[in-house]
Amino acid sequence: MTYTLIYPETYIKKTKIFLRKHPDIHKQYRKTLQLLELNPRHPSLRLHKLKGRLKHLSSVSINMHYRIVLEFVIQDQEIILINIGDYGQVY
Repeated sequence: MTYTLIYPETYIKKTKIFLRKHPDIHKQYRKTLQLLELNPRHPSLRLHKLKGRLKHLSSVSINMHYRIVLEFVIQDQEIILINIGDYGQVY
């Protein structure tokens, strides 16, 4: 079963800026998105729910420094991408 990734305009804008600043992770970013479509619970993604004011969102790892914040809608097999950045600065 595959999941559908939803790319809101705000996410696309943030990602373009982020990837311009970090061209070295393009390959890891693409791999993360591919795994997310196929199996969001793949161990290397380290999918986990966030806490506090972001408790309605989840996060997956691109690598040990960067992550993607997302809304994981299980019933519709959709994953809405929200933000991208390092662990200390996403939101």
